Amino acid sequence: MARGLARDHDEKRAALRKGAAAYFATHGFDRASMTGAAKSCGVSKALIYHYWASKEDLLFDILDEHLSDLVEVVEGQRGAGMGGLIAAILEEYAGADAEHKLQLDALGVLPEDKQKPLIGLQLRLVDIMSDTVISVAPDLQNNPDRLRAAVMSVFAVLNWFYMWHRPGKGLSREAYAELATDFVVGGLRAL
Repeated sequence: MARGLARDHDEKRAALRKGAAAYFATHGFDRASMTGAAKSCGVSKALIYHYWASKEDLLFDILDEHLSDLVEVVEGQRGAGMGGLIAAILEEYAGADAEHKLQLDALGVLPEDKQKPLIGLQLRLVDIMSDTVISVAPDLQNNPDRLRAAVMSVFAVLNWFYMWHRPGKGLSREAYAELATDFVVGGLRAL
């Protein structure tokens, strides 16, 4: 008879995903190993392989969870304006620096069939941001190249926050969200 899932299966899996993300982000996915991920998480390699068949499967799961959660939050902010969207994105990025770094650095190493759904999630984020940018600068709707450049510029303001921000020093995440909103909205209106 097949064994059922342990009651804490999802919690264990989430903790392993979080620990492996930190390990992969620190060491670089291409140089990291499942053995190293297991050691970093304080578990056996067999336990890691109980949850994921390969390093690529684990990376996919990390990125899928991260991007799916981000899309859910961003979709919940449709119509909340640029300030609401920026604040929600920065809040969702809190505590997810490793996952975010892997999204930027390692998504491209996955096989195409694993990249495709993740890129689909990224495109949903871009679509929602595009709608929000158009709500601030409607003329961009008539110029797809400028619209794309504006949308990617907004993401650049948000996506690199993890690289330089140090909690407890300088602006808080919330204060930066306000500054970023003023910067983005002011810039878009000047176009």
